[in-house]
Amino acid sequence: MNDAAISPLDSDKGIFYDEGMGEKLYFVYILTNLHNTTLYTGITNNLFRRVQEHKRGEGGHFSRRYKMRKLVYFEVHCDVRIAISREKQIKGGSRMKKAELISTLNPDWLDLTLEIE
Repeated sequence: MNDAAISPLDSDKGIFYDEGMGEKLYFVYILTNLHNTTLYTGITNNLFRRVQEHKRGEGGHFSRRYKMRKLVYFEVHCDVRIAISREKQIKGGSRMKKAELISTLNPDWLDLTLEIE
């Protein structure tokens, strides 16, 4: 599947499927706080739900403590193993590498939550 073939089947819940095969997709995402000083990388199969949980302070200890509320980057994968590997790769990188990754697709570090609603 090509990422360009992704379309929302149930966009009000943030669940996406490959239109042709009906396969579930997986999202690797990066959140930050209001001042873009701390970054959090995660993985989910429902980006909208997971971001809403973070915004309500229902994420893990780290994301609650540092108020990770702003979605600044995400990518989509159709294979959970590839998504997990990518999450680990991003987490293992330096802050500078993460900032460069975010800036390539979101140079103003805008909250992308509206993109997934």
